[in-house]
Amino acid sequence: MEAVVKKIPSKTVKRPSQEEAEAAVRTLLAWAGDNPDREGLLDTPKRVAKAFREYFSGYEDDPAEALSRTFTDVGGYDDIVMLRDIEFNSHCEHHIAPFIGRVHVAYLPKTNVVGISKLARVVEIYARRLQTQETMTAQIANAISDSLNPRGVAVLVEAVHTCMSMRGIGKRNVATITTQFTGEFKTNPVLQARFMELVRAPSNGFSL
Repeated sequence: MEAVVKKIPSKTVKRPSQEEAEAAVRTLLAWAGDNPDREGLLDTPKRVAKAFREYFSGYEDDPAEALSRTFTDVGGYDDIVMLRDIEFNSHCEHHIAPFIGRVHVAYLPKTNVVGISKLARVVEIYARRLQTQETMTAQIANAISDSLNPRGVAVLVEAVHTCMSMRGIGKRNVATITTQFTGEFKTNPVLQARFMELVRAPSNGFSL
């Protein structure tokens, strides 16, 4: 029985078999000009198929489920909750080339909060799919907004894209920055400024 790819954003599609995936890799190796049957490449199709399962494991997970457990006992706290410098690795949907960076996320709780690790989990779920940075930024903000119903959400993503540095124009270390604001973060410039200040504030060397 064929496995089914779950929770695809657009529609559910049937996943090819392991053998079909490996055959596709062999075809690409030959198309690149190498011999898939030489010793160094014999196990490459299996390794690539396994790597793809890991790279794109976000299709198996539901961000709403990750954010489903919330807490209301926060002692009346109603100011910014922020996670800064969430590192991620993703792949662009145009060239399947990696892009690597950091996400900064904040929200203004209304009645409940979520465990901070769950915010990082949402970033990981969306990053482990074929993406554009713009789409991923919006998806993170919308998932938090839909699940927590906060007074506002702010997301900033900064990343370097290897589809720009390793091919095409060939410019290295060019950072792409995208933002998404909802609710009070969108309507209140003071809150936007506070968010940006927190993003850029020095860490003072704090680490564990």
